[in-house]
Amino acid sequence: MAAGEWPGPAAPGRRGRPRSAAAGPAVIEAVLRLVEDGACPGELSMERIAREAGVGKATVYRRWPGRTALMRDVLRSLDVPGPPLDGTSVRDDLVALLEFLRRGPAGRGSALLRTLAGHAGARPELWAEYHDTLVRARHEALLAVLRRGVANGEIRTDRDLETIADLFTGPVLARALLHERTEPPGSLSADLVDLVLEGVRPVAGAAAG
Repeated sequence: MAAGEWPGPAAPGRRGRPRSAAAGPAVIEAVLRLVEDGACPGELSMERIAREAGVGKATVYRRWPGRTALMRDVLRSLDVPGPPLDGTSVRDDLVALLEFLRRGPAGRGSALLRTLAGHAGARPELWAEYHDTLVRARHEALLAVLRRGVANGEIRTDRDLETIADLFTGPVLARALLHERTEPPGSLSADLVDLVLEGVRPVAGAAAG
């Protein structure tokens, strides 16, 4: 058993009643509801998850040998394709990416983000899965747009792009973590992009970095 894995009984063989096609999504939805209601990873027993999903415990174990494997699939269920970027406007593409972040991992997934962030030390493998599944690709997409902004002269060349990316995403994630019951203004993404771009725009007459 891998370090940090939560034990569960061995998955049964193929004999017995067949798996329901709806059972998997029901179980994943049940986990998300429980987390949204405040359950931490240690409180998510397979028995409790099965009850919430309206399925038998054996049905859950037939698909997932333990909670870590189940939580990985819960994270993957939140991984949806990013918005289409037409590449004609750096500002518009940045707004689209931030809005996608606000409504995705920082939207419904914000409860999961808060839970995993609060238990990152105890469950580092799940925090790593969260980063690999829901953060890495979005971060790379953001950097790609910023590089385009540097190439076409909209963003200064003497500023670190990783830091600029953090200036965009930091406030969105902070709201998800610290203001869970407060709906952010609809203009949040556009306002953040305009504020940051104003600060990193090349100064007329300044020498290039």
